[in-house]
Amino acid sequence: MGFSIEGKTAIITGAANGVGLAIARHFADKGANVMMADMDEAQLVKEVGETADDSNIRFYAGDLRERLTVANLLSATLDAFDRVDILINGSRQMAVSDPLDLDDDSVEQMLSQNMLTALRMSQLVARRMIRQAEDQDEGQVGAIVNLSSIAARRTHPSLLGYSVSCAALDQMTRSLAVALAPERIRVNAVAFGSVMSASLKDTLRENRGFREDIEDHTPLGRIAAPRELAEAVQFLSCDGAGFVTGQIITVDGGRTLLDPVAAPAH
Repeated sequence: MGFSIEGKTAIITGAANGVGLAIARHFADKGANVMMADMDEAQLVKEVGETADDSNIRFYAGDLRERLTVANLLSATLDAFDRVDILINGSRQMAVSDPLDLDDDSVEQMLSQNMLTALRMSQLVARRMIRQAEDQDEGQVGAIVNLSSIAARRTHPSLLGYSVSCAALDQMTRSLAVALAPERIRVNAVAFGSVMSASLKDTLRENRGFREDIEDHTPLGRIAAPRELAEAVQFLSCDGAGFVTGQIITVDGGRTLLDPVAAPAH
């Protein structure tokens, strides 16, 4: 066993920007065949280019909340690379919600985008992994990694939909891990805190005190680089993690170790 993903084929959703893009680039650099999927076709073209067919990277644009899009994504991956070994469910959305607003449908939207899309992708890809391994008597058949958040374990009323969807995703991860274990498919998740993505950079420029607040509440005293998330995802995807399944690996610099309620002044 080892930590190499060279020659493996990975589908990575939410790959047009942020953490998903960082994972896609990292996997491609490590020799994996990568199918990048996202709703934002213009951004995918910008990042990958029109000539992706000559490399180990392809992309597919579409709304993964639609079942037909999910099926077409898998078909496009098989057409390009003949198989799929790794699924990274990184298609995520965050929105502010009002817990007392009866007309606020953000919880439903977040569950659809952040959990149900991952569930449908996992179900369809797992079926393919099982079929392509019919003559494989031993070893890992496939790996699924879900991108979650420490919001699943923290209380943020204004992020009700996002927090609930991440908690649901974590439970889905554990349930699928048990269901797919007999098929030798491992399912794990990475729950992360603040990562220096393009969107966070924009937020920090607008609110200079926010960075200091994040760093003050993170024992390691800094914000994660996207590469650090990508490396954690690589570990969970590789054969070296062959006995790891159903785990929610926290990558947050120790942030969830602290009591969110500030100690009273003495």
